[in-house]
Parts: sequence; C-alpha cells; structure tokens
Amino acid sequence: MDEFEEFAFALLDQISVEITEENTIKESQSKATQAFASKMAFDDIMTISEKILPSIGQEVSQFTGIEVPDNKIEFPDLLEFKQLKGRKVFPAKNSAAFVDELFTALAQENAEKIAHLAKNSTRQFLVYSTYAKGYISQISTTYGDFYESAIYLNKFVLSSYPQIILHKQGPPYESKFDQVNSGYLGALKMTILEEQVHSIQKNLYEINKNAVTRVNEINEELADIILSLDSTKVKNLYEYLQLPLVPDEYPIAQRANLFFALNPDNFIVRVLGPDVMTFNKVSVDPKILEFIPQLLDIYQRWLVPIQTHHAAFTTMEGMAEFSVRNILKDDQDFHSYLVTFANTDISSYQVRKSMGMDFTEYVTGKIGKGAYKMLIDNPPTTREIKNPESYTKRTYE
Repeated sequence: MDEFEEFAFALLDQISVEITEENTIKESQSKATQAFASKMAFDDIMTISEKILPSIGQEVSQFTGIEVPDNKIEFPDLLEFKQLKGRKVFPAKNSAAFVDELFTALAQENAEKIAHLAKNSTRQFLVYSTYAKGYISQISTTYGDFYESAIYLNKFVLSSYPQIILHKQGPPYESKFDQVNSGYLGALKMTILEEQVHSIQKNLYEINKNAVTRVNEINEELADIILSLDSTKVKNLYEYLQLPLVPDEYPIAQRANLFFALNPDNFIVRVLGPDVMTFNKVSVDPKILEFIPQLLDIYQRWLVPIQTHHAAFTTMEGMAEFSVRNILKDDQDFHSYLVTFANTDISSYQVRKSMGMDFTEYVTGKIGKGAYKMLIDNPPTTREIKNPESYTKRTYE
C-alpha cells in the first residue's frame, strides 16, 4: 500500500463513526417500517414542506421586516446532500471540481478514487481533506441548508427520524403517533424557518463566501510551500515541533503531517487561543521562520478573511436562532419537536446561549424592527460581536 492509499483509508476512517451511524439509521428505519406495516404512515416530507413554506416565509418577513424571496426547495438524497456540503466549502476557484470529486468519493466510500485524487492533486487534497470530517460528520444532525438560491432539506434524516423515534417508544404506536407526527412538523417548521432567514442574508452570505474562499486560497499557498520543502528542513522542523516521526519512504506523508500541524486554522488558534479572532496581527516563533520565512506573511494575510468569516457566520447563525426562538415560541409542533426529537423542552431551549444569538438579541432590543436589515447591510466585526454596544454605537447612535 503506497502513501496515497494510506491517505485514503485514513480519511475514510475519520468519518467511520458517521458511516456507521448512517447504516444504523437505515436499519432502524427498516425495522420501524416492518413494525408499522400499513397501519401508520407519516406524510411525505415534500408535501408538508411545500405546504408550510409560504406561511413560514410570511412569518419571517413580518418578524425581520425583510421580504423573503420566493425560494425553491430541494430534497437531495444522502449522496447529493454530501455533495452540497462540499460546495459549501467554498473552495478556491480552480479547486471546485476537485472538491466535488473528493466529497463524492467520500460519500461513495471509494478509497481508490480518493487515493487517485490525493496523488494527482496533492496540494488540494491537503487543504480540502481537512473539511471532510467536520462537514460530513454533521450530516445526521443537519436537517437543512441554504445554498445560492435554494433551500435544501436533508431527506435522508428528516424522512427517517419520525419512524425511528416512534418505533423506539414502543407499542402501542397508535397512541403515540400524534405527538411524534407533531414533532416531525415542528422539525420541518424550524428547519425551513432557519433556511428562509438565511435566504434574506444575501450580503452576509457573499461576505462569508468570499472570506472562506480567500482562506482556502491562502491555505493552498501554504500547502505548496510545505510540499516544496527540502528533506533537511522537513527533518529539522519535525524535531523542533516535536512531531511524531514519519519514515523517509513516505515523503508526502511527512509534508502532509507538517501542513496539518502548521495550518493556521490549527496552529494559530491552538497557540494564541480563540481571542486571535480579535487580533490585528500575529507573531510566529522565529525558529520556525528560519525554515519557512513566508509563514508570517501567510498567517498575517489569513487573519483578515478568517475574522471576516467568523463574524459573518456567527451573525448569520445568530439571526436564524433568534428568529426560531421568537417566531416558534408558542408553536405546539415546535414544542413537540423539542420533546420528541431533541430530548428537551421549551423552557430549557429558551435559556440556551450562543454568541451570535445573544448579539442579535442585544441589537434587536436596541434598534427594533430595522435590526436585521442593519446587520445584513452593515455587518459587525469580531470585536463588535463580543461587545455589541460598540456595534450599535457605530451603526445606530
């Protein structure tokens, strides 16, 4: 087995828990279907979604003060949803086709194809394989997504969970069907509401997309630099960074481990901590710069787009969470969803905290109905998210 095949199997191993979970979902759904026979059936996800889409859109428009566009709604299967996640990586322009192939190969568990991609596009493999675990491992907990001009619902999960949950509760199923079905409707309402909020965030969406693309471009630069290092520098860096040694017969693996160690998303955040999101500049150990003098410039250029991404994404998610919490607070189906699907209740849900939601709540409390438009048109910085009063002073007072 050569090192590229090793890369492939290692990457598949990273998502093995998710693959096992997907198989468990399929088996559990099959058992539920057999148990219910033709006695009970949940309504088709497409029929329900198309029915509730207009009313949820109207509520979002009323709450945010922004007209919701006429979104189309798609219902991708598991493979297509994973490919969608690949597109949400927002790769560098010339890497989009590679990322699509990589995520398709991962979805198909095609080790031979993954090894081929790693061998023929090593720079891109190093950069974009780092996304695979984080993105694909979230599939079973991701109900929906928004991309470009469409809402995508995770058909695999949303069509399976109601049956699985009802089956786990045990017979008599008939007496428990209504609450689980209500929870199913609540899950769809929540998901569609979140994605419709995302659909009005066009400026934030483009800012976030461009920032992530820039981060990926910078990471590709770093991968090129590390792949071109001579063996002496690689050996000395391994010793200085105290990395586990990789045999000399695996030269690409040596450099891959070095890239993963020095990738700014890992190295800078690990060394400087999460507060790096508010820094104006970074510093690098002078000893490391002796081996890679370009590293300080790489890290410094990375700082601006990663902070832009962090601020935009946190704001986007916070606006969606705040909308759900307020629009669906008295919705019985949403209450049922929290109990049957999320194993919690409305009281516990309402006191949950997140940086983005807390920020949105503060700004809305200060500005009122125009808050959402202001957040979209005039996004906050990472520092302002931590100190929302400074945001309202800059934009409103």
